[in-house]
Amino acid sequence: MAKQYTAVVHLHIVDNKTKAHLALLGTNILYGAGYSIAKYIMPRLIEPLGFIFIRAGAAALLFWFSYLLGSNYRVTISKKDWGVLVLGGLFGVAVNQMLFFLGLNLTMPIHASLVMMSTPLLITVAALIILRERIGRNKLIGLLLGIAGAALLMSAGRELTTAGTNTALGDILVFFNAASYAIYLVIIKPLMQRYRPLVVIRWVFLFGFMFVMPFGWQQFADIQWQQFTLPDYAALAFTVIGTTFLAYLWNIYALGHLSASTAGAYIYLQPFFAGIISVIFMGEAVTLAKIFAALLIFAGVYLVNFGQRKKELKQ
Repeated sequence: MAKQYTAVVHLHIVDNKTKAHLALLGTNILYGAGYSIAKYIMPRLIEPLGFIFIRAGAAALLFWFSYLLGSNYRVTISKKDWGVLVLGGLFGVAVNQMLFFLGLNLTMPIHASLVMMSTPLLITVAALIILRERIGRNKLIGLLLGIAGAALLMSAGRELTTAGTNTALGDILVFFNAASYAIYLVIIKPLMQRYRPLVVIRWVFLFGFMFVMPFGWQQFADIQWQQFTLPDYAALAFTVIGTTFLAYLWNIYALGHLSASTAGAYIYLQPFFAGIISVIFMGEAVTLAKIFAALLIFAGVYLVNFGQRKKELKQ
């Protein structure tokens, strides 16, 4: 009987981890698509900070509907956790999104996705300092492979950045966005062990929206809604529901079952998905260098996420 119970518990854990990996995969597919889709209406119809005002406000409202799901979603937050939630709103929503959209407005979608490759390294450093996570040999090799693939992609896609208004400044802003996101992933993870993901994320977005409000209100008020067409509204809806609501929800669910560095490693997939979208909608050429870079990225993600587990199963 004890063996059967142990097997059921083990299956449940494996199943949750599988769901977490699928959630991370879906999150980064949405992010990969979001680079080009957001650029489609920004700054043509919406300025960056006005865009963030809509994203943060609408997502906060959607997440707070979880309050209606029952008593399990109306828990009392411990006093010691309020500070972390406020910082989560600052780094995970306000600073993260504002820097990213300001940077994306100046650079090109694929280039922005490549700069985001710095996130796993920043998460690793933050996790070492804050959470004192250990990094095994396979994870280290995986990170190096991912970096190599990202560097190759960046050199292969350099020609795509020439149309950016100010790609150097845009890249710097996206890099600092990556640093902010890394801090967010690391500091928010411990709360996943104490509260439901929806409870955490709704407070994070509420505080984040409060930080965004004074910066984004004027650009939001200046939006000329009469100029929007149906595709424009669809792009806005995808950005709010897909790359904000669903992406954050899936990502924070995954953090409840996987390490912060593992979650960050999936960011290596974003240039791959962004590249596919560019090939379909922007006519970007597929080269051997880009295919090889994608293979390196996949190999890196595999080693970071599954290499250590495979080693443990053999023991």
